[in-house]
Amino acid sequence: MGEAKRRKSTLGDMYGKEPRIVPWLPITKSQSEQFVKWTVQGSWLGIGFLIVAWLTVRFIGPAIGWWEVN
Repeated sequence: MGEAKRRKSTLGDMYGKEPRIVPWLPITKSQSEQFVKWTVQGSWLGIGFLIVAWLTVRFIGPAIGWWEVN
């Protein structure tokens, strides 16, 4: 009996399916990795937006004459 057959008989219905992080939560490991990837990218996008907004309020707006910073 080969290793794959032994594994299939041991796992039964779960053979070939991705393991879940927690048995009671229907989220697989690849889904959790994808979630982390998206949240990291979103965080960097938010940081970039914050920097652009700060530069606009602090330097660009007053230089163009939109408002005055004391």
